[in-house]
Amino acid sequence: MKTVVVVGGGITGLSTLHYLARQMKGQEIRYVLVEKEATLGGKMATHYEDDFVMELGADSIVARHRSVAPLIEELQLQDRVVYNHTGVSYIYRHNELHAIPLESMYGIPMNLEALQQSTLVSEEGKQVALRDLTLLNEKFTAESSVGEFLEYFLGKEMVTNQIAPVLSGIYSGDLYKLTLASTIPYLVEYKNKYGSIIKGFEANKAQYVNRSNNKFLSFKNGLRELFDRFEETLEHVTFLKQTAVTDIEEIGQQAIVTLNNGERIEADIVVLATPAYTAQQLIKDEHVTSILEQFKTSSIMTVYLGYDIQNDALPAEGTGFIVSDSDAVSCDACTWTSAKWPNTSAKGKLLLRVFYKKTNPKFEQILRLTDEELTQLAIKDVATSLNIQDAPTTVTVAKWPNQMPVYHLGHSKLVTQLEEVMETAHPSILLAGCSYYGVGIGLCIENGKTVAERITKKISND
Repeated sequence: MKTVVVVGGGITGLSTLHYLARQMKGQEIRYVLVEKEATLGGKMATHYEDDFVMELGADSIVARHRSVAPLIEELQLQDRVVYNHTGVSYIYRHNELHAIPLESMYGIPMNLEALQQSTLVSEEGKQVALRDLTLLNEKFTAESSVGEFLEYFLGKEMVTNQIAPVLSGIYSGDLYKLTLASTIPYLVEYKNKYGSIIKGFEANKAQYVNRSNNKFLSFKNGLRELFDRFEETLEHVTFLKQTAVTDIEEIGQQAIVTLNNGERIEADIVVLATPAYTAQQLIKDEHVTSILEQFKTSSIMTVYLGYDIQNDALPAEGTGFIVSDSDAVSCDACTWTSAKWPNTSAKGKLLLRVFYKKTNPKFEQILRLTDEELTQLAIKDVATSLNIQDAPTTVTVAKWPNQMPVYHLGHSKLVTQLEEVMETAHPSILLAGCSYYGVGIGLCIENGKTVAERITKKISND
């Protein structure tokens, strides 16, 4: 009997097991899932307190990704799905809330009307952005810097004031050190095909507008429902929670996995669906280590504040703000969670999530704060930006140090090098997850399915 060990009970590891079990149905295979935490989910962690549902990591799934709907159907979770309430997103700049024009994507205007509506860009800056309509792309590819690409065609003011705050918040990095391929690869296609980024969005407007009302999804009781269903349906998987892998010894085409309880598992295939730094500790190969240590990460801390007041204390139709160039607050963003996700507040009370990210110039100072001090800072930031002076009744702090992958300009090249080395030198170990193949949940699901296909092919050929 073949044995497959998956290390890491996040979305990639569980998707791998889900699709592998489907593809190898009827065959006698031993499946083992090793997860160091007490619950499954990894960076998708749901917390319940005082009638609030709080996502301590990722708060939702991009609905339109091609991998998402099939998985939800396979897990029979369709009747549990909820979608975000749409509305106005703001940028808090110079101590004022500025609405991002509705017909914008990642802060990029999708038509000339959206460009003119912006209060974040001066008239001079808007004129500079119009050069996108005439400038040809003669040098940029998918491996170019997304920041340099956008600045060249839309101007520095548009990028700095309106686009960078949005994209940096999503990808946790400096736009000038991130590639188009790892962020928005289709921008190059739009520019080359339509002669303009703006015109490219306008020509494809229907797919964005039609999907805007159902852009993100979760479940009635939060993302934990997804992992509860994984555990219910993966009947032939042995779940080893609160268990860590301490060593992997490769012997021929097999691997001996040693656990922190002393147990040793003989595995035909080991999937490391873990952060790159964890794989670095387990794979005994200086060449692999030298590659893995070049993968970059970022950190984030969040504070949930629940109030005994109604949602109407917020600007109407708003969903949150991103901070840009403001000395009045220390946070990077604030999501109006109960307005965006009504299912997170059973009694319609106000629930806010305040973010502090490594890209923040004050982050190292903020990182040294105790949970109580961080909470007081978040309360102050909310009072300053939203004029909410009430004391919160519920507080939950979440810290994710060096947990967020950052895809720098050399990322794709590193992944290629890593794949080549692992294929030849470590055939019994497969690497998976957001450290390498995409930070979005949809991409992680897709990665899990791809890994399952590789395992199926490998076992079938043995």
